Amino acid sequence: MWRHFQGFTPEAARELEELGYSALWLGGSPPADLGVAESLVAATESLTIGTSIVNIWTASAAEVAESFHRIDQRFPGRFLLGIGVGHREANGPGAVKPYDALVAYLDELDAAGVPKQGRALAALGPRVLELARDRTAGALPYLAPPEHTGIARTTLGADALLVAEQKVVVDEDPERAREIARRMVPMYLGLVNYVSNLRRLGFSEDDLTTPGSDRLIDILALHGTPAEIAAGLVAHLDAGADHVAIQALDQDYLAALRALAPELPFTR
Repeated sequence: MWRHFQGFTPEAARELEELGYSALWLGGSPPADLGVAESLVAATESLTIGTSIVNIWTASAAEVAESFHRIDQRFPGRFLLGIGVGHREANGPGAVKPYDALVAYLDELDAAGVPKQGRALAALGPRVLELARDRTAGALPYLAPPEHTGIARTTLGADALLVAEQKVVVDEDPERAREIARRMVPMYLGLVNYVSNLRRLGFSEDDLTTPGSDRLIDILALHGTPAEIAAGLVAHLDAGADHVAIQALDQDYLAALRALAPELPFTR
């Protein structure tokens, strides 16, 4: 399950754990103290809590490393640090040479003792996927269809972690579901990294022009019955994902996840 870090509560985390979900992914660039992540780990028994992602431009590696060790000492193996470079449109003019900055950040995490298997990278293109393979536990692609998941698995190799994010709307009415999806998806069509990745996957300029074609919206935000949505999520697993981070766009996201839970192959 993927949601902005301010959108989860300990009560919701406990319910999701009881429903059978195995991990919560905190979006929206959580701050370096990782306090929300720690509170959610503390509130649950076995959930993995991961960041997806901490922005390297806004959170110092030294403080993030200190926070990682604090959580890992209390709850060994239950927190995964996801990091990334964010978006050039939002990071400002000082965020230059993002790949080099990401390598330097990983070097600082190494020096601070954050283990390779305790961290992962937001990665879409081949260069950062290779970096994720070589320097971290794996990759956290976002806004990418199962076709990209297969490409990422090939680049990462068999052993690296691959967590694919997928948006869903639990609604059988296509027009209503697309209306809900278009409250979220079009903002990403103004961000170069996502558009470039979708263009590499064969989406046309018509698909990628705001507010996005129906075809694009239906792929990036699955809709239908819980069983139909579950089949779309399984496509990521079949393409090589170890885990799918479900982002429910429904107004009542917990109700959507309750409806999906009986259809999901938690044991895969």
